[in-house]
Amino acid sequence: MAELQWSEGMGIDMPQMDATHQESVALVRAVQGASDEHIMAAWEQLLAHTEAHFAQEDAWMQATRFAAGNCHTTQHQQVLQIMRDGTERARKGRLGELRLMANELAVWLPHHIDAMDAGLAYHLRQVGFDPASGHIAHPEALPQEPLQGWGGASAMGCDEPSVAGQAGG
Repeated sequence: MAELQWSEGMGIDMPQMDATHQESVALVRAVQGASDEHIMAAWEQLLAHTEAHFAQEDAWMQATRFAAGNCHTTQHQQVLQIMRDGTERARKGRLGELRLMANELAVWLPHHIDAMDAGLAYHLRQVGFDPASGHIAHPEALPQEPLQGWGGASAMGCDEPSVAGQAGG
């Protein structure tokens, strides 16, 4: 089992994103440590958090001219679909798949933060984006055209996330 621990090294110097990532780590750990009796509730809490987390980041990307089909957003969509598929299988009694998926998320999440979220945080800082208000202090720093792959095309690319391998039937 991949032991996921929050560390300051996972921080990306954007307090709101760091707090959300800390909560993600705690929720993945809760699924990993849950009994069969409690795993479904822990998973559903992780899924709801992840949906809100990704929706927030996707909204920030849109507000600061990331293209709708950028790699970062695409990866969010893929991971959510995999998690939702896992939820359906678990409801049919396949609880072990949630454990496998949580272990894969424990490996995937730090890579996603480093490869994609750090780039997004850098971009948001460059344009002076305030996550709380949505205000852009430096609109002149916004890209002229929507960014297609920046903030995600590097280390992880647009390939399907590794969690997909564990979600198969």
